[in-house]
This record gives sequence, structure tokens and C-alpha cells, in this order.
Amino acid sequence: MKLHELSPAPGSAKKAFRKGRGAGSGNGKTAGKGHKGQNARSGGGVRPGFEGGQMPLQRRLPKRGFNNIFATQYATINVSDLNKFEDGAVVDAQALVAAGLLKKTLDGVKVLGRGELTKKLTVNAAAFSASAKQKIEEAGGKAEVM
Repeated sequence: MKLHELSPAPGSAKKAFRKGRGAGSGNGKTAGKGHKGQNARSGGGVRPGFEGGQMPLQRRLPKRGFNNIFATQYATINVSDLNKFEDGAVVDAQALVAAGLLKKTLDGVKVLGRGELTKKLTVNAAAFSASAKQKIEEAGGKAEVM
């Protein structure tokens, strides 16, 4: 098959509908815009969210909270999830993504202390909770902050 032999499936491609091309086209004269009014003018219509002068919804609702765009966002994982790795393995962000335990590492990985760890692992992460660090060391492993 060559590039010039490609064509869309029969019935899938429609001709463009051309507005305002005379009375015989079926959509002439006002071209589907009706008679007069703001929406019939060139450049007519109102911006999204405009409610005709009524106080718009985004201004009627109260503002709540604060979003700190500079905050560090950690991808979190629990100690119990680390049992997936073999004894003596070095676990870092790339290893967690490769194992399918994390989708994204965001600003770094934080290990939390839920569950038990049965294997001796060296874990490299951006942060550890106190209980996670304790459980990793009790299992004979090392918790290293990168």
C-alpha cells in the first residue's frame, strides 16, 4: 500500500458544510444566525461564563483556601509495598516505576510506614517517615535520603 492509495472508510468523511452561499444552498441569507441581535453580528456572541450582566457564578461563589504552587509534592509508597523486591536489592525511584508501584515520581519519593517489611533492602528516597525508617532498619536494611 502506498500513501496515495489511502482513503477514509466509505461514509466516514463528510463534505464541509458551507454556510451563507445563497438561497439554493439551504443555508443562505442569515446563515443559521437568525435575524439581528448580538449573536448575529460579526464577532458577535458573549465570552464564556458571561451571564448577561448577572453576577457570574465564579464571582458568586466564596473563595476558600490557598494553593501553594511551590510546595514539594512527594509520590508516596508504603513499606509493605517494598516486599515486592528481592532480598538485598537497591530500591530507588526508577526501580519503583519499573516495578509498577509508582506512575510518576513528582518531586521525589517518600516512604511511609504502613505494613511490615520482611526483606533486607537498601532504599534510596527523598524522604522517610520515622516509622518507615525504623521498620527498614529493623529488617536489616538501610534508609538513605537522596
